[in-house]
Amino acid sequence: MITVTEQAAAKIRDLFAEQGDAELCLRLSVDKGGCEGYSYGMALDRAPAEDDQVVEAHGVRVLLDPLAARVLAGVQVGYVNSVMGQGFTVSNPNAVSTCGCGHSFKTADDAGAPDPCGDDGRGCS
Repeated sequence: MITVTEQAAAKIRDLFAEQGDAELCLRLSVDKGGCEGYSYGMALDRAPAEDDQVVEAHGVRVLLDPLAARVLAGVQVGYVNSVMGQGFTVSNPNAVSTCGCGHSFKTADDAGAPDPCGDDGRGCS
């Protein structure tokens, strides 16, 4: 099960309002690749697929496909707005290592499929 902070839910609701579509959901996903094995993804979606896990939090629905539900179990989605920048955060207790850029990770149970960034293969940093 994932959790969504109140701040993240408020920002998600703002995004839905900007689109003018009250039926929207947030899709949280993982893709194989990135420096460490998996990379995070977020997108707006209209409806869950048949095999999606649906999490409702603070008035928003978050959709996870079976891979995301497994790899992101226990994740907290947050939102920060500071002098250093603003954006969504993903706090993943399953990540045993992360890329220097913070956008890719691997878990103890599943390393994903690393795809080093850059032509020289030295990672994202």
